[in-house]
Amino acid sequence: MAIGSIFHNSNFMFRLFSGLTVAVALAAALPAQAEDTLRIGYQTGIDPSKVPQADGAYDKAIGQKIDWRRFNAGPEVVAALASGDLQIGDLGSSPLAAATSRKLPLVTFLVAAQINSAEALVVRNGSGITDPQQLVGKTIATPFVSTSHYSLLGALKHWGLEGKVKVVNLNPTEIAAAWKRGDIDGAFVWSPALGEIRKTGKTLTDAAQVAQWGAPTFEVWVARKDYADKHPEVIAKFAKITLDAFADYAAHKDSWTADSVPVQKIAKLTGSNAADVPEILTGSAFPDAQAQTALLDGTPKAIARTAEFLKEQGKIESVLPDYSPYVSTRFVTE
Repeated sequence: MAIGSIFHNSNFMFRLFSGLTVAVALAAALPAQAEDTLRIGYQTGIDPSKVPQADGAYDKAIGQKIDWRRFNAGPEVVAALASGDLQIGDLGSSPLAAATSRKLPLVTFLVAAQINSAEALVVRNGSGITDPQQLVGKTIATPFVSTSHYSLLGALKHWGLEGKVKVVNLNPTEIAAAWKRGDIDGAFVWSPALGEIRKTGKTLTDAAQVAQWGAPTFEVWVARKDYADKHPEVIAKFAKITLDAFADYAAHKDSWTADSVPVQKIAKLTGSNAADVPEILTGSAFPDAQAQTALLDGTPKAIARTAEFLKEQGKIESVLPDYSPYVSTRFVTE
């Protein structure tokens, strides 16, 4: 599987990567927080694993109460993992590449989704944009250092519009609000914000199309290495519950309608409109247990390709010779 990532050149990015360097140093120097409570960071992307999360199935399988913490974007999850505030977190391919290139002690143990139409570039009705070339001089929002940010910049590169569009950093909640005020002309984002802006906008492209142009994106579950080494059984149980959820969706996706119990649970947990959830679910591929090993085996090379681009853009100082220490298949095989 070919996977890559690109980032925007901005002061925000400098602050992010500088902060990440400090966080990595602290993570190496300080012990992780007490592990009486398992703290897991998640984002609002739509996927089948939100059902067992809502049901408490992870808590039951692992045998302890989980403190689920919601984040707006991957860089926030990275910072929490680096500080020891989280043991497990949900990341996109872009922040994963940045974190591992900075030697943050993480292990990627599950590919959570291969993103297709679940993330898209939508332009606001009334913005005067009907084709990509009309993006010149317009303001497009996206959460920086996210998979959507990567897809947006990949699309702009494909269209020959690099440096000709004002790209601003807003989290999904801010995007929805800015859209209503008319402060932005478009946004590349995921749900629930995506479902909201689509109501009064037009989709120019999505992550699936950008992937065909050579820039696919994906989501992963990662754990702090110290926690995974000490509690491999917890990571394996987490992986099993997640894969069981993927299998249940694959077997019954036709029945996951807007008024179905699973969709209602996902909508409540993520703050999405239940009517949008079934379509968004079809916008990503959720790899089953059989596919996981091959995908994870290819992830180190994918991270390396991403890191090479980051180095070219001056966002990281060097590319590691080998990213395989940051990926493991043992937990899905166990």
